Amino acid sequence: MTGKTAAIGVIGGSGVYDLDGLTNTRWQAVETPFGKPSDELLFGDLDGQQMVFLPRHGRGHRIPPSELNFRANIDALKRVGCHTVLSVSAVGSLKEELSPGTFVLVDQFIDRTFARTKSFFGTGMVGHVSMAHPVCGRCGEHLLRAAANEGITMVRGGTYLVMEGPQFSTLAESELYRSWGCDVIGMTNMPEAKLAREAEMCYATVAMITDYDCWHPHHDDVTVDAIIGVLMANADKARALIKAVIPMLKSDQGPCARGCNNALDTALITAPEARDHELLSKLDAVAGRVLSAN
Repeated sequence: MTGKTAAIGVIGGSGVYDLDGLTNTRWQAVETPFGKPSDELLFGDLDGQQMVFLPRHGRGHRIPPSELNFRANIDALKRVGCHTVLSVSAVGSLKEELSPGTFVLVDQFIDRTFARTKSFFGTGMVGHVSMAHPVCGRCGEHLLRAAANEGITMVRGGTYLVMEGPQFSTLAESELYRSWGCDVIGMTNMPEAKLAREAEMCYATVAMITDYDCWHPHHDDVTVDAIIGVLMANADKARALIKAVIPMLKSDQGPCARGCNNALDTALITAPEARDHELLSKLDAVAGRVLSAN
């Protein structure tokens, strides 16, 4: 990517990237050392800001959560110049007061997935990044202001329980997660958030509530039709939020005060002489900044 500002990446469904004012658009395949991303990337300009959109499940929603190539998705966005990623995700509510149609600015995760590759690092190049604060507070502040400006109801803070899927929860599981104090439940933001941190990207999640999962005694059990109905209703709000937050992020392109862009400074532990060169070659985009200095 070229230009004075870094690109801003958005991961979400088709309704998110169908933005009025997005110009110079093109779909482009991006190769990564970790395989193919979910789809081609949509490049475009919005009010002078370079944007890159990635349909998380592919156009037409082809790929289930457990089969998403999370590493390829994050690598592709970093590889084309994105240093900020906004994740827009459909979730179920685990709390009465968080009704369908509400947006939640997630600030914590509990990762209950078990069938996914969760790190760019491995044997021959070990890395341990901090996930104490898994989302970028800088991006979060801008998203809150943008939501307020657009009259969008957004709850500040919440814990997202990430389940494996693709099946929805049993009632016992739903009640267990509620007892843990979780706010929303979904299938997609882990290991996405972990990989974004390893790639030194600012990452924020906007969770769009579509249903009450299955715990609510006066709410029908979750169905795909019900979720799609709320998703369609939320699409306009999601687009308005993205359009409103872009100028704020564009004007705040310096080093992240929360440290997202130097997460690897103290994370790499493998001695230089013990590093696997084949793995190192795959890390050129996500970890090139620190590897080139060693």
